[in-house]
Amino acid sequence: MTKVVIGSGPAGRLGSLELGKLNEDVVLIEKNHIAGTCLNEGCMVICALTDITKFIDSNRRFNEYGFMKSQIEISYDKITEKIIETQELLRKLNQMENESFGNKIIYGEAKINGNEVEVNNESIEYDKLLVATGARPFIPDIKGNEYGLTNKDILKIDKIPDELNVIGGGVIACEIANIYSTLGSDVRIIARSEFLKELDVDAKNYLLKHIMNDVEVMENTDIVECGKNKVILKSGKELSGVPFFATGRVPNSEIVDNIVDINPDRTIKVNEFMQTSSQNIYAAGDVTGGLQLTPIARMEGICAARNMANYMNKIEYKSVPQTISLNTEVSFVENEEIKSDNIKTIAIPAIGGPGAFWKILAGETGYAKVEFDAENNKIKKINSISPSSTSDVAYLSYLMRMDYNLDDYGNFLEIHPSTDTCYKIIKNMWL
Repeated sequence: MTKVVIGSGPAGRLGSLELGKLNEDVVLIEKNHIAGTCLNEGCMVICALTDITKFIDSNRRFNEYGFMKSQIEISYDKITEKIIETQELLRKLNQMENESFGNKIIYGEAKINGNEVEVNNESIEYDKLLVATGARPFIPDIKGNEYGLTNKDILKIDKIPDELNVIGGGVIACEIANIYSTLGSDVRIIARSEFLKELDVDAKNYLLKHIMNDVEVMENTDIVECGKNKVILKSGKELSGVPFFATGRVPNSEIVDNIVDINPDRTIKVNEFMQTSSQNIYAAGDVTGGLQLTPIARMEGICAARNMANYMNKIEYKSVPQTISLNTEVSFVENEEIKSDNIKTIAIPAIGGPGAFWKILAGETGYAKVEFDAENNKIKKINSISPSSTSDVAYLSYLMRMDYNLDDYGNFLEIHPSTDTCYKIIKNMWL
């Protein structure tokens, strides 16, 4: 019998690949472009633009040091053109990869009708179904919201805005503000509550002082109206600038309305096996809520696929590493299961590892703060700001998930300079 996957983002694409590897008969249905939000509208677009802003930041620093004299002229339309070219290439590669396992890919809008999925006037009978339809930007219900941009519009705008009001207080708002501030916009972040509440306060303060010092941040501030080039606050104050909504995401769960149980926030309710209230329908990725991260969606898609093929497994959400893609990356992870009252904290300037040499003179190598459970000799939390923080924290989070004792780090042999942070924090500062 056929296994049908609806949605080809990280969860659906990896789920269909896993099913193909397990020799299942697979049909993958995608409404728009293969690889979903991540490649086409989300994190890959952010990463592409951030690569450019890092170059701009380095160029500024080298000019200040006096050994380089250069002027940068930015062509935003050429940037978006080359991003789109790269996306088209990656879509072809992703499709070839999926089809190499014998999977069939259909482009069209799917509808579930009993044990069949209808697409392009064709009915496909399934024995197991994976819904991986992702999520879309949440647009606040305020007057003039049609003037607001979202991440879906980044590759569509004609030029870099002179002024930008980023509405939202999370990671996406932070990344968007950093990109357009570095590209030359006057940027303001307007957060309904606290900005970056998920980040340690000391790391947040470093970020605002050293990485995004050109961005104005307004916390505990509500927007009541938008215009084409303005926002109006609840206080009545009018601020000029293009509105950009980074106010969360809404699950694309309408496809299973009245078919499976839906949570109050409209996400699809699943158990630890990624199974819905219907035993032959599974769901994975952003449509199920939780941590909306590409690696989590991948894990969930693979988990669901294995269960659909009767290889029972489940995911453990523990010590999940996260990052904010800026000119200097900000990464963090916490082991929520550690409840010890005996916590020791070490805070140090970040290590001069890869990408940091030319930041040392300006004292901009970053910041690291690590909390240890001194009673059980284990890491509880890491907040790291450095050019290598994404790899450092990803590596250390794995050791946290494996429940290693800090003494077990004693035999860790680093590769200089790529894992010097691990060496400094664990072997030099602690052991």
